[in-house]
Order: sequence, then C-alpha cells, then structure tokens
Amino acid sequence: MSTEAVGISGFAVYLPPHRVDLRQWCRWTGSSWDKVGAVVGTGFRMAGPGQNVYSMAATAALRLMDQYDVDPGRVRFLALGTESSTDNSAGAVIVRGMLDAAMQERGVTGLSRQCEVPEFKHACLGGVYAMKSALRFLATEPGDAVAIVISADVAKYELGSSGEATQGAGAVALLLEKRPALLEVDLAACGSASAYRAIDFRKPMVRANGHGNCFRETPVFNGKYSTTCYLEESLQAIREMLRRMGRDSREYFRRVAAVFMHRPYERMPLNALGFAYLAGLASSGSAGHAELAGYCQAAGVGIAEVVAEMSATHDILALVREGRLDRDPWPLTMQLLREFRAHPLYEDIVAARMRLGAQPMRELGNVYSASLLAWLAAGMEEAVQSATDLGGREVLALGYGSGDAAEAMPMRVAPGWSRAASRIGFAAALENAVDLTHDEYIALHRGGSGPRPLTGRDEFVVDRVGTSIAAEFADEGVEYYRYCR
Repeated sequence: MSTEAVGISGFAVYLPPHRVDLRQWCRWTGSSWDKVGAVVGTGFRMAGPGQNVYSMAATAALRLMDQYDVDPGRVRFLALGTESSTDNSAGAVIVRGMLDAAMQERGVTGLSRQCEVPEFKHACLGGVYAMKSALRFLATEPGDAVAIVISADVAKYELGSSGEATQGAGAVALLLEKRPALLEVDLAACGSASAYRAIDFRKPMVRANGHGNCFRETPVFNGKYSTTCYLEESLQAIREMLRRMGRDSREYFRRVAAVFMHRPYERMPLNALGFAYLAGLASSGSAGHAELAGYCQAAGVGIAEVVAEMSATHDILALVREGRLDRDPWPLTMQLLREFRAHPLYEDIVAARMRLGAQPMRELGNVYSASLLAWLAAGMEEAVQSATDLGGREVLALGYGSGDAAEAMPMRVAPGWSRAASRIGFAAALENAVDLTHDEYIALHRGGSGPRPLTGRDEFVVDRVGTSIAAEFADEGVEYYRYCR
C-alpha cells in the first residue's frame, strides 16, 4: 500500500444558466425577502431543456480535464455521486461515454479502458462517499493513475412547499491524485457515522397513473426532524474524527483555518458548527467547562444540566415511532446556542471559519451531493484571490446525507496550493446566468417546454430519448447525448 499523501488537485464547476432570483421569487410567492435573503441566499439554478444530471456531470468533468490538462489515459477511476439518476442500471459509465465521444471529436485518445466507473447514492453524501472511495483506490493503486469524482444533482421541491426556495442544480468535478496540489486528505482520521432515520428526507418509488413504478422528482421530507437528524449525525462524525486524531475539540476548532459543511441553505451549517463547538466544550477538560459555564450563565441555564443533555444518547428514530417530530432533544443546548450567537467568540470560532466562499454559495441554492464540494471549490478560489495564506493549514470538510450518514474529513492545504486554486473557475461558472420570468419558472418546474435551451461551448445535452419497444431493437427511455463543441 502506498504511504504517499492523497487528496484533491483541482475543481471544476458547471451550473445551468437558468436562474431564479430569490428576491423576485419572494414577490411571486408573497414570501419575506428579509427572511429568505438572510436564511437561504440570493438565487438558485434549474436544469433546462435537454439537461439532466449526467449531461451536467460530463460537462463539469470535461472542464476539469481542460483546466488542469489531465491526460485521459491516466484516468483510472471515474465516479459519480448523485441522488438524481435518470437510469436505474447504468451510472458513471454514461459520463464516460460522453467524455470519450468528446475526445474522439477532438481527435485525442479517450479515457483508459481499465477505468472503474462506479456511481454512489446516499442522499447528499453520495459525492463524499465517491471521493473517499477514489482516495482509497489511489492509496493502493501503483503508478501515476488519477481519479475524477463528480457530484451532480437536481434539487427540486413542490411549488408552495417549505423547501421551494432551496432548490438548485449543478455539478462539481474533482481531480484526485497522489501528492495532491491543493488539499491533502487524512483518510485514517476521517470520522464516519450512520443511523437509520426513516422519514427525514426520502424519494420513494410511487405508482405512476396505475402503470408501473417511477421515482419521485420531489422529496418527502419533514423539516424540523431533518434539522435534528443533521445536527446529531454531524456531531457524531466530528466526535469520531477527533477521537481518531487524538485531538481536543476546543483546541481543534480554534486552530482549523476553515470549515466547509453540507449546505442545504446558508443558515444550517452555521447552526451545526455552533452546536458542535458547544457540545465539544463539555468534553474539553477544565478550560472547556470554564468557557461553557460562562455561556450557560449568560443564557440562564445550568451547566450540569447542559452537560448531561449533551452527553446523553438520544434515540432520534424514536421521535418517528412516538409521532413527536417537533420535539427538540437538546432544548437547553439550543437555548445556549441562541445566546452564543450574540457572543463575540461566535464570530471568531464559527462565522469566521465558514466565511471563505460563503458569499458566492448564496447563488447556488441546494445542490444536494454537490453542495459541500461546491463550497470547498468556492472557498479555495476565494482564498487565492484574497491572498489568504492557507499553506499548511488545517481544513475540515463535513458531508451529510439524509437517512442518515455523515463524514468528517480532515484536510491540510498542500504546499504551493495557490496555483491549482487559481484554475478552479468558480466565479466564471456563475457568469452564465439568465434570470427566468415567473411564467418560465413555472413552466420549467412543471416539466413543460420551458424557456429556450441555452447551451454554451464544450457542453453536453440530451439529444433525444429512445421510444422503441420492438423485439429487434428496444431503447425506450434511453437517453442519447450530444457534445456541443
């Protein structure tokens, strides 16, 4: 097994051009812009006519290969993380087919015939699972092979639902290799957590007009319960990571340069990191207890009761069995968190750690499995543009997927990282936006013809969908793709 460092050497981002301005959306729906702007963000993208998760993933992967001059023959692992598949059999090999077609049209050799092509599904964690698997591949693979991982999704919620403002679509591609140019990942210290949670967020098979089964485009979800699941599972993954690292929670969060988390909307990761920091103080010795006692006194809660609440094992699934989805397992801790947000240290420990890349991410909405990795890309690009000195500093990436599972991945910024970061192109990926009118938004959401297709150079589109059910040639529902050079 190789003892060389493995990690991330590059990012590339693809966002469809069709944009919903959330200020305008608030006018259409009568929602409060003050609340939506503060809690959610400023806009989101929608996949347009002729686009799906595979076409977006292939476009992001092609951009990655172009931006980082990747030799297609060195790509021995091509993985896709998504929960928006349109084929229940094939997966990342569809992306491979598009890339090979593009290479053929360009007159160059395609991907290695020995390339592995898995697809990963676990809600919003699929991309992180794909990345972790690719890094394990590289750690055991001889030679100079590289891996490409793409996270791509379409987040769609019912019109009028509480999740409507948190939609999104896009793809993020990562270049992974030994001796990485951007971020080294400590695989041995990654913290994993999982537990079955039933109904926080699901996309079950449903009957379609009495004829067979189909997947739901929009999820079944329970907002308050989903928040509880997110907080608890993320905390479990962080605790396991710190145990593996042999690190004290208080010391770690005061040293880490930046934290990136799964981001269903802007406020959620801020709450989760604040929650995790406070919970960590309970196990950080006398210094942690002294700091926690000060917050407890200001919030008017007893430290002994708070520590007991933080230390207890909570059966989150029991909330479903008991029909008590709105019950908060940590009422004192959440009261403490509200008080902590007003404390100056909250700005230094929580908000400042999550500032890199946060502003451009307000434009993405929720892109499910691509959410965390998009934020990492945005943050590293902003760091190089603002001349933030990150060389050798620690970074935390925390992925989460409903159901539930979480991964806490400690990383270290590689020497000479700025050259690779300057190639990311996140800001450029935002520049293609075309705002939808209300009528165009409704039409596109309902699956109609929608606005006219908007396709740039070096992109892939769905050219047609097969309809034949003949015995000699059947392709009903199979998508055929076209490379737009």
